[in-house]
Amino acid sequence: MTDITQASDSQDQPDQSFDASGERLSKHIKLTEINYRRNVESDYTEKIEALDQGFDYDSNSKDYWSEPELSLLYGTPLYEQASPSQRRALNHLYWATQYNQTAATEANAVLYNQVTAGVFEAIGGYDALCQELDLETEQERHHIHAFHMIGYKTKKAVLGPTAFNASIQGKSSQGKSSKKGGLGKGAKGKVRSQLFSFGWQSSPLSAFQDSALRFVTNQVMLKNQTRYYSQYLRNLEEKGEAIPAQTTGLLGQLAPRPFLQYFTLNCGSSPFLACLFYVTRFMANMLIKNYEYRYSQYYRELERKGAFIPAPLAVSHYHLLDEAFHTTTSQLIAQDLYKDFAKPTAYEKFLANITIYRSQSVGLSGLSGSMPAIFRKDADFMLSFYRLLQSPVFGMSAQEALHWLEKCTCQEHDGFHLTLKYHQRLVTDLRRLFEPIDYLWPINREMGVMAAGGSIEQAISSNTKAFAQFSQSVA
Repeated sequence: MTDITQASDSQDQPDQSFDASGERLSKHIKLTEINYRRNVESDYTEKIEALDQGFDYDSNSKDYWSEPELSLLYGTPLYEQASPSQRRALNHLYWATQYNQTAATEANAVLYNQVTAGVFEAIGGYDALCQELDLETEQERHHIHAFHMIGYKTKKAVLGPTAFNASIQGKSSQGKSSKKGGLGKGAKGKVRSQLFSFGWQSSPLSAFQDSALRFVTNQVMLKNQTRYYSQYLRNLEEKGEAIPAQTTGLLGQLAPRPFLQYFTLNCGSSPFLACLFYVTRFMANMLIKNYEYRYSQYYRELERKGAFIPAPLAVSHYHLLDEAFHTTTSQLIAQDLYKDFAKPTAYEKFLANITIYRSQSVGLSGLSGSMPAIFRKDADFMLSFYRLLQSPVFGMSAQEALHWLEKCTCQEHDGFHLTLKYHQRLVTDLRRLFEPIDYLWPINREMGVMAAGGSIEQAISSNTKAFAQFSQSVA
């Protein structure tokens, strides 16, 4: 039986970063140094901070924050009948929703930048890269704060108290629904909303479980790589703290928390698997850029006209410029840096490909007809849309909300076709950028799971089944 912990060629081959690939290493260092210097010299994060601190929703509420197509429910039958004020609200809520998810994804980066930087530091010779990762981590913290504060103020102003109600219950025993959008007590169960909420969930494992994960990682699967163990993780271990893992964002949706903790240990113990994180980060970078570029274009259009630029739009524009440095880092590590190290073991290749396959499956395998440029099934958002329709934006009864929810998710309309355009562009970009990564399975290099999800007919069929279940849950 083949030992999957052994390298594909030879476990004893030297780390190419020190000798066999000195020329390539020099190229990496040069590119990283240029990227780091330009990032330090930029002031985009500072501009985002200023916009965050001075944001007032009323001062930005009369204008669109993007082209109308970047709006919740855009292209649906309901959007066609919406009033101008409702359309603006949907445009603002789309921004708040997208950047809520962006904040969750950037929380992944805050953790894993630190974990992997500890590995690169242990290898040696990557000082500029470690400095860049430290800088990016600090920038991400400011981004997250701005997204949360602007999003919070926006949702509070537009939706009122319903924006922060974590769950909704079913029909009461008296058969009467609440006028404020929630339903009475006799619920069959609670349905969680994923559209307007974000959480830094933490549920530490026991010390025994932590020890078991460390043993499997460091003494079994990566037993010859203990010298690379991240100082960041070592420091947490010395303090008696649990293995960290993010349970939100693209990466946080891949598996239950114990498996995410196992992933953390692997990324913090192996140079190759440290590089793997940046493949997933690169996917997230491109997913954000796919719609954020449209914000930047709109910003430049208003700037040319000398028109008023809403603060959230300016945040999007500066974030795109900030993230350009981060995307360069992700691409450099994902496409090239891993080649500086010993060839990955069969185990490392397997874990890498399973991670990327799961990333496609949970975050890129569907089409939303109600949220442009989102490649997940609308089933994930039905509760949130149901609450939105009963919020002050529309003020519908429960029966009316179900009627329009079905029309918006279970019938073909322009919203599906718009998301399909974004989908096709992202598939093309990811395929081109993944082509040089030689260890990927074909289904990952060709983005097979994502490509298969680009079907309007399939999306509507899935939504129809989900709506039938959802309507029963609130009946």
